Amino acid sequence: MDGIFSGLEKLGLGNIGGGDLFEDPKKKEEAVKKEEPTKKLNLAKEEDFLFEKKYKCPVCDGSFEAKTVRTGKVRMKSVDIDLRPNYDEVDQSKYDVIACPDCGYAALGRYFNTINKYQVDDIRVKICMNYKRLDYVGDTYTYEHARNLYQLALANAVVKKAKNSEKAYICLKTAWVIRGETQRLDQAEPDFAKKKATNDAQEKELLANALNGFIMARQSEEFPIAGMDATTLDYLIAALAVETEKYDIASKMVSELLTSRTANSRIKDKARLLKDMIAEKTGSAG
Repeated sequence: MDGIFSGLEKLGLGNIGGGDLFEDPKKKEEAVKKEEPTKKLNLAKEEDFLFEKKYKCPVCDGSFEAKTVRTGKVRMKSVDIDLRPNYDEVDQSKYDVIACPDCGYAALGRYFNTINKYQVDDIRVKICMNYKRLDYVGDTYTYEHARNLYQLALANAVVKKAKNSEKAYICLKTAWVIRGETQRLDQAEPDFAKKKATNDAQEKELLANALNGFIMARQSEEFPIAGMDATTLDYLIAALAVETEKYDIASKMVSELLTSRTANSRIKDKARLLKDMIAEKTGSAG
């Protein structure tokens, strides 16, 4: 092949000649396979789905940042019967509480800025004056830290005399956090059984509180309640009743949903699943 390129050396390109003019595709593929380094599998980490969002505290006017899940980045893989979403990448419930690290005011995101002057005064006296700052260092929240935030949010809700629905919602989401922790416990650990039993008992107690709070909210508050319309709340009450073995309440709510003219097909399908669960648990054919 040197003859074809004879004279290129005059142009300073004498090194081009030599070898085959045409490339054998089979040889090329083999060469690529030999040279291509083994690609490492980059597994997504929880911190990859988080960012620091800035907030201004409505109680102390201080500015701070809190870890927040990037919307649209996580993929929901399933939903529990009590509407808890399950994601592959991150347990989103851990990051639903916004807490001011300076004064101790904390609330679920949807309620953080909905606070009046009298509530601010009560929180400043009963929360801020006694609050001990607890700085947190870490790329993600541990379940222990998430629980602490939810406890702080519930304490604030009690002090500011929040609606029953807000307190019930905090209880529900705290139960979700505990469930998430339980799902991720290492069964090989020697204290697994004890930890799981403790978590299960705490979760059930919180679900029972959520049930009672939502029932009272349904009787006294205007919709939407905690962002839910009437049929969604009725379904949630039925689901919580099943989880806490209050099958009389569950059956009543399911019956109302199945005969409702306003409940959509999705809610009715979920209600039918609850009906089957009730029948299985109680041995009833109804």
